[in-house]
Amino acid sequence: MNILSVVFRMFLAVTCSGILGMDRENKNRPAGFRTYMLVCLGACLTMLLGQYEYYYIPSSTIPDVSRFGAQVISGIGFLGAGTMIVTNQQAVKGLTTAAGLWASACMGLAIGAGNYRCALLGFALIIACFELFPGIDKYFLNNSRHMNLYIEFDELTHIHHILTGIKQLDIQVREVDIIDEKKIFSNRPAAIFYLRLLKRQNHEQIVVALSDLEYVLQIEEI
Repeated sequence: MNILSVVFRMFLAVTCSGILGMDRENKNRPAGFRTYMLVCLGACLTMLLGQYEYYYIPSSTIPDVSRFGAQVISGIGFLGAGTMIVTNQQAVKGLTTAAGLWASACMGLAIGAGNYRCALLGFALIIACFELFPGIDKYFLNNSRHMNLYIEFDELTHIHHILTGIKQLDIQVREVDIIDEKKIFSNRPAAIFYLRLLKRQNHEQIVVALSDLEYVLQIEEI
């Protein structure tokens, strides 16, 4: 370990994580530019500390350096949990941001350990997950035989008419979960419909068709 190596590792950690954070911030996600930089830099410093103790503490008291990285991996959970929320449509948001923070911490550990090839490859793949894979993910989701719909309507008695409209589109209703009014901001009745498509259909077209039903006030795929 020398000062040039330490400076390079910290600079690389800030640069790579900063790029990841800017991508998240541009998409208005809870954790952005500074959060990603701090997480990765903290992980890098933790690994550097472990290496410092390994090299400079007398051999009779050498600690297990792997425990520093283990604490980072487990400790990042509180940040990840803070980025995840459950919306009033009972959908979970923020999972990708939480996973990105965890991956950024792991990248920081690799940089701090001096494993640059592993760190840069991980950085490239994380960027790919953020930028390239969402399109692939959206394609498969939009062509899936399963979909979940959040629907608000006038009265609970109108569920029967909505179910009839869904079945006319060759869609099987697997389950209906009526949401407690205390869990949503709207005073209107709402339910989540778990559907199975009997043939391949575009999800956006289904949402448009169901939104035209008389009693449907709001509809959203979740």
